[in-house]
Amino acid sequence: MDTDVIIVGAGPTGLMLAGELRLGGADVTVFERRTERSWESRGIGFTARAAEVLDQRGLLGRLENAEITRQGHFGGIPIDFGMLEGSHFGVRGVPQYKLEEMLEGWALELGVSLRRGYELTGLEDTGDGVTAVVQGPDGRHEHSAPYLVGCDGGRSTVRDLAGFDFPGSDATREMYLADVTGCDIRPRMIGELVPNGMVMSAPLEQGYHRIIVCENGTPPPDRNRQVTFTDVADAWQRLTGESIHGGRARWVSSFTDATRQVTEYRRGRVLLAGDAAHIHLPAGGQGLSVGVQDAVNLGWKLAATVRGQAPDGLLDTYHGERHPVGARVLRNTRAQGTLNLSGKPVEPLRAVMTELVAIPAVARHLSGMVSGLDVRYDVGQEGHPLPGARMADRELELAGGGRTRIARLLHPARGVLITADDSGEPARCAAGWSDRVDVIRVRSIPAGPGEDGAATESVLVRPDGYVAWAAPGAGPLAEALRRWFGEARGFPEPRDSQPMASAR
Repeated sequence: MDTDVIIVGAGPTGLMLAGELRLGGADVTVFERRTERSWESRGIGFTARAAEVLDQRGLLGRLENAEITRQGHFGGIPIDFGMLEGSHFGVRGVPQYKLEEMLEGWALELGVSLRRGYELTGLEDTGDGVTAVVQGPDGRHEHSAPYLVGCDGGRSTVRDLAGFDFPGSDATREMYLADVTGCDIRPRMIGELVPNGMVMSAPLEQGYHRIIVCENGTPPPDRNRQVTFTDVADAWQRLTGESIHGGRARWVSSFTDATRQVTEYRRGRVLLAGDAAHIHLPAGGQGLSVGVQDAVNLGWKLAATVRGQAPDGLLDTYHGERHPVGARVLRNTRAQGTLNLSGKPVEPLRAVMTELVAIPAVARHLSGMVSGLDVRYDVGQEGHPLPGARMADRELELAGGGRTRIARLLHPARGVLITADDSGEPARCAAGWSDRVDVIRVRSIPAGPGEDGAATESVLVRPDGYVAWAAPGAGPLAEALRRWFGEARGFPEPRDSQPMASAR
């Protein structure tokens, strides 16, 4: 085998996955058909959960001009996301090319092999591995690995070659987007309904504005048609009465409301993540964000699998956990599209939804859905409110003195057992997993919102930041350790006061 894992696609999902796999000890080769990074802004932000994920790897601080905002929306209806633990809707002001630049630098630091200018033209799952055929500037080559992951976007070659089913609904409308300068455009941050459509504008760096134009009644697009700035400016003027024809665009594109999801995220030795697995209307920055979360869910599981440390069925939990999340994103983006893009026929529905959003419980539910903060997995543990939920960042006072934060403990992408149990029993139990799980002794574990005052003496956090077990009440710790980290190997003394392990 040439490498442990082949990744096809060097967008945010592929680069995030590559870094995660390297942290888990796997060798990774990424093939990308583009010869250089894209300088298109595309997404200009990401959700609160994606921000947490980046923070848990020490990456959020690498992004310049990242603006955390509490204000978000559901289908154009404003919502204050400050009611959630984490207290924000997400991050704005980060064009996708800047995120890709940061993630590429991180992945290369970790030792990822990134090969640009290589296009996948064939693949074969041989049962004990995958052979990929790529065409590059130096000709045709075959490469093999135990696993291959398609992170190659909505028109995924991997998905087609591997024969994944991709059911869903076709596009019914086309929307334009562009980064424009040299003209006067006022901000319309969450979109503005106008007669016969919707327009959005948001300031970017260097005097540019991102604009989106959705004109009702536009036919499904010809995928081979090249959109021009004149197309965008004409549509903008038809909807707003304002001319931006005197400006210029550094990037013009279009998107649709096509909605599709593969029926399985894994077929044998081939897996999919990000837009290769699901496409939907861009709403609330969820597309890029869900792809990054796919990568973080998959990375540690696949790395453990290729290292021979994964328990039976661990890799299957990738589909089991992420497919329902993707399906829910497709539902909520379709609902948002109906609210925001259907014109006068849905005005009564918008009025009712506006009333409902004023109810705190409804706003909290929709905020959790769009931000990704309410994702919960079935980890097979009951009796405590934390298992299955994400472990929000909190400051901890270490038993041996000093302080740290939960996000910092997760930088190496290892499991973490945080324990305030004076008996030392959880630490002794976890000693056999010290090659995969760090033990951190603290004075106490602060309760978070939604835990109803439940005491937490110990908590086992998976590398992706989700809680696998908590005490008291969630059953035997050893059972949870075996379920997620395999069998114990040896019994060295547990780590007790080190805030984090160094990334490998």
